[in-house]
Amino acid sequence: MKRKINCETARNFSVVKTLEKLGHFPKKTTEKEAWFLSPFRSETQASFKVSKTKNRWYDHGEGIGGNVIDLVSKILKCSINETLDFLNDGITDFSFQQQPIFNENKNQIDIVKVQDISHPALIQYASFRGISLRVLKTYCKEIRYKYKETPYFSIGLKNSKDGWELRNKLFKNSSSPKSCTYLKKNRNQLIILEGMFDLLSLATMNEDLMNTSDILILNSISFIKGIEKYISEYPLALLYLDNDIAGKKATQYLINTYNHVIDQSSTYKNYKDLNDLLCHENRERN
Repeated sequence: MKRKINCETARNFSVVKTLEKLGHFPKKTTEKEAWFLSPFRSETQASFKVSKTKNRWYDHGEGIGGNVIDLVSKILKCSINETLDFLNDGITDFSFQQQPIFNENKNQIDIVKVQDISHPALIQYASFRGISLRVLKTYCKEIRYKYKETPYFSIGLKNSKDGWELRNKLFKNSSSPKSCTYLKKNRNQLIILEGMFDLLSLATMNEDLMNTSDILILNSISFIKGIEKYISEYPLALLYLDNDIAGKKATQYLINTYNHVIDQSSTYKNYKDLNDLLCHENRERN
């Protein structure tokens, strides 16, 4: 059973890592600070500073700042207790004292090559998560990239600004710029998913639905307000967000705001997300 945290403990959680969990990555980093595009508005110049030594943030565009609790509460528009639940959900790898350096500098990822997926390790990883090679190749590419001159490879999902969501067995990364992924096929309904493996899982479980829908993948729950311009273009939108604090709050916001948005999370109500359900079904069959 996961231990509960209080505000004093939560304040020690890394602001940089929290922003990463919410889908925001630094545009510039030094030993003592990191600069981000503000998570509170659209901008092209990074005005949001995080002090790594103080573990505090300051938004120069709005003239406000604070600790990690203030940050999550403002981004997700949630209570202190909900914020603590959100932070507690990642307690095993979220500590201020245990930041993996690799994941803090997403802006230094250099895409070297984009190709059809063929590496056995990536195919095996997708298969482990219940995804066939056919479905994988339909939506994703194999991405070769460098980080600090070291080569890596991952499954990649391209976003609408030509950045990439990158996944392999060991790392979860993104290349800049970060954005949602919009797969437009001029259908009459829109499917809204949270991440890459939600997309691949739904394509595995309900191919007919995917073929008769336009598809929007958030790639970060923090982009929920930014996708509203797409929702209004459709008579029907089907919502498949995660069954966690942030996902449930985003779901509630959208179904309260739009009469034609239908929450589909009841189809995986006992699981974290679509891939969790898919993996469970595969284990039951085997």
